[in-house]
Amino acid sequence: MEKEYKRSEDSQITITDLMLPSHSNFSGKIHGGHILNLMDQVAFACASKHSRNYCVTASVNKVDFLNSVEVGELLTMKASVNYTGRTSMEVGVRVEAENIQSGYVKHCNSSYFTMVAKDADGNNAEVPGLILHSVDDIRRFSRSIKRKEQAKQRQNLFKDKDFVVEEYIELLKSHNAKIDLQES
Repeated sequence: MEKEYKRSEDSQITITDLMLPSHSNFSGKIHGGHILNLMDQVAFACASKHSRNYCVTASVNKVDFLNSVEVGELLTMKASVNYTGRTSMEVGVRVEAENIQSGYVKHCNSSYFTMVAKDADGNNAEVPGLILHSVDDIRRFSRSIKRKEQAKQRQNLFKDKDFVVEEYIELLKSHNAKIDLQES
């Protein structure tokens, strides 16, 4: 069977939702957990559309809330497959909020979801590759590869068996922590 490839445009998803008072936290802003839930849904839809399989979230790479979202704003989430592995995909999600009265649009956050395709039996399923047809496509795919490499390096850097506490004591002194090691 010949390997299948798709353009990222073929699986892009955009969802817009009105932010209601029931979505707000105690300070009157839209709860970050609600926004993350919506982001996960749009990432799922995008990955499932690309792979034509049910997909699960394997990880979420760094979520920075840049601007708060107000009750009454329209929240738009745009999802696109940036990277494809054998059974996984990285889906980029961009979140924007629009004030309905003024028309002002603000970028609220962007994040990257690693989604894994599953077949009908729950096993990992191969996904179509990506056709990279623009400089932006190549940049996004390459950036995804670098993000994956950096995550692996961070994971390996602090493995319990290899961690040498003495190498980090000086680093900790300039931070809001007090070292009180108990002898074991």
